[in-house]
Amino acid sequence: MKRIVTIQDISCVGKCSLTVALPIISAMGVETAIIPTAVLSTHTMFKNFTFKDLTEEIQPITRHWKEENIDFDAIYTGYLGSFEQIDIVAAMFDEFKTDSNVIVVDPVMGDNGKLYPAFDEAFAAKMATLCGKADIIVPNMTEASFMTGMEYKEDYDEEYVKKMLLQLSKLGAKISVLTGIGFKEGTTGVMGYDKEADEFFYYSNEKLPKNFHGTGDVFASTFVGAMMNGMDWKEGLKVAADYTAECIRITMNDKDGCWYGVNFEQGIPYLLKKLGK
Repeated sequence: MKRIVTIQDISCVGKCSLTVALPIISAMGVETAIIPTAVLSTHTMFKNFTFKDLTEEIQPITRHWKEENIDFDAIYTGYLGSFEQIDIVAAMFDEFKTDSNVIVVDPVMGDNGKLYPAFDEAFAAKMATLCGKADIIVPNMTEASFMTGMEYKEDYDEEYVKKMLLQLSKLGAKISVLTGIGFKEGTTGVMGYDKEADEFFYYSNEKLPKNFHGTGDVFASTFVGAMMNGMDWKEGLKVAADYTAECIRITMNDKDGCWYGVNFEQGIPYLLKKLGK
């Protein structure tokens, strides 16, 4: 059985970060270790949420793992909340990277042309250095624009997206992926660039008429799980995009669906079928 570790916060209610990564990747037949960077009562779209920073626990956890000779087939990071956490995670990459494992960074820090309130351009530059240590990065257009210095555009063509991917590749990752890309009205998808093969890849789905919090975490987690099931990065992107779209569709069709996340649990049979399980 493959073993991965994912490093991000726990929102106890909210269907995002570790509360989707752990069940999704585990359901895909992959042992999923976690490093919680913080504990929140809910995600930040709720009011009056509680927050406990766990930065000081990260290094003792990884130190113990080293003593126990525990290693990982993949290291996957999501939301990181501070410069200090990025530095600690970068050092962990150096410690746990091998010739055979893969590091995936989802640089969660903004959307819709703006960084999240806790972050600024200096933080985006810091995140870009962490992306340079990854094998694969999966930013959205906002995150990519802040890391590359390119203008954020809501109206773009394929040439612009390819240029942004080439700029992302200069950060250092072997494969750069942009999420939320649509070239035709009513579609959304992902476009990636393999630097070593000098190859672009695009895959799209119908753009459904509703947005939900946490779908980026669903996508990234599924992508990591697919690769741990032997798929290459292009196959993994297809499975992740299809499952994310299915989760949104299920939630939209559920009259009792919650507003704060998607019904990813009900989509797991669909996901396992996509994996041939």
